[in-house]
Amino acid sequence: MSLFRKLFGSKSEKPTEELKSQERGKYMPEIKLPIDEKFTINFKANGGKFLYCEDLNEVYQNLENIIAENQWNNDKVLLLDENLKSKFKNSDLTPSKLISESAFFLTTCENLIANDGSLLISSKQIFEKKLPELPLSFVVFATTSQIVENIGEGLRGIKSKNREKIPTNITTIKHFKSDDNNDFLSYGSSAKNLYLLLLEDL
Repeated sequence: MSLFRKLFGSKSEKPTEELKSQERGKYMPEIKLPIDEKFTINFKANGGKFLYCEDLNEVYQNLENIIAENQWNNDKVLLLDENLKSKFKNSDLTPSKLISESAFFLTTCENLIANDGSLLISSKQIFEKKLPELPLSFVVFATTSQIVENIGEGLRGIKSKNREKIPTNITTIKHFKSDDNNDFLSYGSSAKNLYLLLLEDL
């Protein structure tokens, strides 16, 4: 093997997920990535920051690191979910229900959508507020069991879990880069600086 190939790698050596069907043969099926891996790749491509946690202690530690990294130690956090408030009661957080005085928003989500790396949320998380009204920075707590293949699957899950009263204000958060303004596909969407604390529960 040549020195340059060792140093820079071969152009023909592509990661498996980048292989297209025409390179593998006309009749070969597309390589199907595991759903969690597909979500991770697409979420990172959208600009999200992903933190995998094996247990709740890791979740709390990673949250502390996020707060320190962004210098939010003396700032308030927008916390609308009472269940989440009790889960993080031992964390050094100053919760608020006022958007104007909050540095970031700590929330959950309905589902994590693998095929485009987006997060499905509803009125259970954001009530009747619009995404642009919320703080620029989101910290989302979710579990691996919430990963679904597509939005349709996520919507069916919301409907089956909430037979008596289906949540309103259902939307997705997909763009996590402030420089996405130049991308016409993200026109009109609200880009967020987003951290995902993903807890393994499978």
